[in-house]
Amino acid sequence: MAHKDDGENANGPGLAAALAMAAPGDTAQTYLEEQTRLTRLQIEELKEDNALRRRIMRLEQASGAMKFAFELAAAFIFTAVALGLGIAVWQAANDNGLVVQSFSVPPDLANRGLTGEVVAAKLLDKLSVLQAATASNRAPSSYANNWGGDIKLQIPDTGVSIGEFNRSLHAWLGHQTRITGEVWRTPTGIAVTARAGSDTGPTLTGSEADLDKLIRQAAESVYRATQLYRYAVYLANAGRLKEAEAAYWSLMANGSAQDRAWALIGLANLYAGRGEVERGLAQLRRALALRPDFFMAYTNIAGEEGQLQHDEAALAAQRKSVELASRRTDPDIDPAGAHSNLLASQAALGADIGDYRAALRANHELEQLPDFNGQIENAHDNDITELAALHDAAAMREAIAQLPPTDNPQILLPRKATEFFGALLLGDPKPMIKQEGDIEAALAKLGQLGQEIMTRQLWPFLAYARALTGDFKSAHAFADKTPADCIQCLRMRGRIDALERNWAGAGYWFARATHDAPSPPFAWTDWGTMLLDKGDIDGAIAKFETAHQKSPNFADPLEGWGEALIKKNRSDLALAKFEEADKSAPNWGRLHLKWGEALWWSGHKDEARRQFAMAAQLDLTQAEKSQLARLAHG
Repeated sequence: MAHKDDGENANGPGLAAALAMAAPGDTAQTYLEEQTRLTRLQIEELKEDNALRRRIMRLEQASGAMKFAFELAAAFIFTAVALGLGIAVWQAANDNGLVVQSFSVPPDLANRGLTGEVVAAKLLDKLSVLQAATASNRAPSSYANNWGGDIKLQIPDTGVSIGEFNRSLHAWLGHQTRITGEVWRTPTGIAVTARAGSDTGPTLTGSEADLDKLIRQAAESVYRATQLYRYAVYLANAGRLKEAEAAYWSLMANGSAQDRAWALIGLANLYAGRGEVERGLAQLRRALALRPDFFMAYTNIAGEEGQLQHDEAALAAQRKSVELASRRTDPDIDPAGAHSNLLASQAALGADIGDYRAALRANHELEQLPDFNGQIENAHDNDITELAALHDAAAMREAIAQLPPTDNPQILLPRKATEFFGALLLGDPKPMIKQEGDIEAALAKLGQLGQEIMTRQLWPFLAYARALTGDFKSAHAFADKTPADCIQCLRMRGRIDALERNWAGAGYWFARATHDAPSPPFAWTDWGTMLLDKGDIDGAIAKFETAHQKSPNFADPLEGWGEALIKKNRSDLALAKFEEADKSAPNWGRLHLKWGEALWWSGHKDEARRQFAMAAQLDLTQAEKSQLARLAHG
């Protein structure tokens, strides 16, 4: 029975439909229509249910997305706040800046617009001017109390603000130097005091009309109290040398080892600037005792030893300065000037060993950088000397023509001296002799420094210039006044004796010069040239070979070596020497003349004529022009 009921329940609608279809027509039709309507209603109901479920699902998804976005935004905001707070705390903890706060001023001045904020702003302006006038190789970060260029004016907010919170954070965590001060009336005018932290500066008094000057003096007192080394450099740059010296000695008495080393650099510069070069060198050696790898000490030693014409010591110091500058690891050297220091040292080293093309490359790169302490003007002057040493007269004249105009006598004097020296290197003594009196008069105005330059740098070359004109009496008179520890002086004495064909005397001076300065190639080359003129061909070749070993990129010993080989009837071997020399001095007229001669005697007539044509386009002495004419038509 139960089984039957189950079967009926399972098949009831199908049976009902079958019975309805078996009934008369109207009944069957009505049944089918009702069933169709019912099915359609069920379908519509299912559609609505599905649509409702989809809307509910979309709402649930949107709600989840909104919840995720809210959580993500909250996390982002929290992270940003935390990061911002962390940055603010880090910046505050590393704040070494200078904060100038509003000054206290009399009400009547404030009513006239000279408020405490205005006075503070004026002080800030004066400090900025002092900063701009302080040119130093020392990195600001190396000062124990450095505020660098971070000078700001602080005007308090009213109420609580982000700015006020930030200032409080910097004051709490940082190492700011806070400047406060007062302006008040006195029976005779006004007084100004500025203090750095708790250190009270001097009280400065004057009339109300002197207020700007008093604020400038107050700024100097702040600069001295907070940045003593920079203040000393500022004084030296401003020509206040006695005050600068006192400031450096104050650092020597109270500064750190780092400050003392830099103070010794400053003292050495002061002493060298007034002609006390040996005293300056003593300070530089003291600086090296404090800091053995101190770049500034080595580069200054190179310069001062060079001024004394101590060629061996100058070269050794210059090589060390290039080595140290190439490392770029000295935290005391201002990064902005590190590259220019390296280039200046490389240029000086190239000149010290006769590698003039390397010196020119460094100079030209240096000339593209922002100027620092007159380095660009020095590079321009050095270009002139180096082009003359390369026997490139046309390029030297072009370099002189391209010099920027100036009416500064401190620039004009070195320029003129450089031009005369360049002409002498090219074999023309007349410009130097013509201007001899003007140069000596200008140097006399420099006191002891001028006398040092005259004795070691002017007189040796004036002596040689006189000898080139045949005035040997004047030549010896100048040469005899020069010191014996001056390598240029010894070389010029040797050259003068060689022009007089006093071979023994010339050999004596060149032997002394190479003994005292064995590393540079110049005295060896002079000696070889003298022996060649004497007729000692093998002796000349030995000296030229030694000079070439000292400086492979110095053209002069190679050219002399080639001439010596021609005289030994080995023009075939001379060709390689001339070709190698051409790599360093491609515009040397005599080099191409002698190269052509070697080619001529070696049977290469066409190649010889090409060299002669090149020589004809370059500067030659009258004797060389005559030789060229004979060879070209031979």
